[in-house]
Amino acid sequence: MFFNQPNNSKNLTKLIFSSSHSSILTLLHKHPPAYIYTQKQTYVDVYMKWKKDSYHDSIDSIHKSIDLKPLISLKNCIASSPDECIPISVVSKRGLELGIPIKVARFLRRYPSVFEEFVGPQYDLPWFRLTQRASELDKEEREVYRVCKVDIQERLKKFILMSGEKRLPMKIIQGMQWYLGLPDEFLQDPDKNLDGCFRIVQMEDGLKGLAVENEEKVLSIMQKNAMKKGVYSGGSMEPVEFPLFPSQGLRLKRKIKDWLGEFQKLPYVSPYEDHSDFNPDSDVSEKRLVGVLHELLSLFVEHAAERKKLLCLRKYLGLPQKVHKAFERHPFMFYLSLRNKTCTAILKEAYCDKSDIEVHPLAEVRKKYINLMKESEVILKSRRIQNQSFDRGNVKVTVKDLDCTDDESTEAADVSL
Repeated sequence: MFFNQPNNSKNLTKLIFSSSHSSILTLLHKHPPAYIYTQKQTYVDVYMKWKKDSYHDSIDSIHKSIDLKPLISLKNCIASSPDECIPISVVSKRGLELGIPIKVARFLRRYPSVFEEFVGPQYDLPWFRLTQRASELDKEEREVYRVCKVDIQERLKKFILMSGEKRLPMKIIQGMQWYLGLPDEFLQDPDKNLDGCFRIVQMEDGLKGLAVENEEKVLSIMQKNAMKKGVYSGGSMEPVEFPLFPSQGLRLKRKIKDWLGEFQKLPYVSPYEDHSDFNPDSDVSEKRLVGVLHELLSLFVEHAAERKKLLCLRKYLGLPQKVHKAFERHPFMFYLSLRNKTCTAILKEAYCDKSDIEVHPLAEVRKKYINLMKESEVILKSRRIQNQSFDRGNVKVTVKDLDCTDDESTEAADVSL
C-alpha cells in the first residue's frame, strides 16, 4: 500500500539516497564529521547539590588573593618610584583604581611586615617604603618574570588562541591579567616586551586588541596528559575522559551517574579547534564548554577565578549564556567556594593530582607574599599588647587615626609604639 502512493514512493527514494549519502561520507572520513555526533546527543538537565569541601575552602593561595592583589599593586607603586618610597598623598585617592576596599592609609598600616611607615621630609606626612623582606620578594618576583618570560608568554598566547578569531580586546586581557600572572609591562608596551607572534590590532567599536599569529597545532593540557597515558593518538574528535575528583560525602544518583558515564565517552573537542558546526544544545557542545573551562583555569596562577569575572569571556570564547551552570553540573571537576562573599571556581585536578597540571612560575612567589602578609598579624598583636601595658597616666601616646586621609592632614606623626 505504501508503494502504490506516488508521494510515498518519492519519499522512500529520498530516504534511501540520504541514507546512502551519509554512509558514503562516514566511509570517506577517518573521523566522522562533528555534526553526526552533535545530532545524536541530547542535552540532559541534571541537578547537582552543592557540597561544602573544607580542603578547597582552606587553600590560602586562592582565598588570600583578594587582599594580595591590591597589596601587590601598592608594592609596585612603591618599588617603581625613583626613591623606592612614596608619601601617602600619591596613592590616597587611588583606592578604587588599585582595588582597595578601605582607605589606602589603613590598608598600608594593616600590613607592617610589607610596608614600613616613616615621617617624610615634606609637611610631616606619613611616607611608606617596602620592608627589607618585601623588597627581596619584589626582586625575586622580577627575576621570575625575566627567567620564565617564555612560559608566561605561552600562557597568554594560548588564552588568545582560545578565541575564534585568535584576537582579544586589550581590556579583556587586562581583566584577566592577575589570573594569568602577566607583568604590567607586557600590556603597557606589548611591542617591546612580547615576541613577534603578537601584534596590536583594531577591533570592532574601535577597541584596541592583541592578536596572535600561529600556524602550529596547539594541544590542550587534557590532550597532552591523555597522550602521555597512551589513551589519545592526537586525532580530532577522539573521546578523552576528564579526570574526576569527588568531594568527600558527595554522592550522585544513578540517573546522573549514567549520564556522566555517557558524557565521558563523548569526543573531546579542544578549546583551540573550530566549533561552529556544533549544536549548542548537545552534550558534545557541553563537553567542549567543560574543556574550555578546564583549559582556562589550568593557565591561571592559582587555577581558580571568581566565577563572575569569567562571564566577560562568553562572547569571545564561544561560551553559552549560562556558562556558570557548567561549574554546578560538574562538581567532580570544579569546586565552587563561597568564601570572601563571592563565588570562586576552582579546578580540582590542580590540587588533587598536581602532577597533571603545570605549575605557574609565579605561584611560589605569591605563596611567599601571603606568608609575609600573615606575619603582620603577629606584629600588630604584639603592638597592641605593648600599648595595653603602658601607664597612660605617665606616658602620652598619640596615634594617628587609621582612617585618616593623610593628604588632608598636616599634623606631626609622633607615633609611640
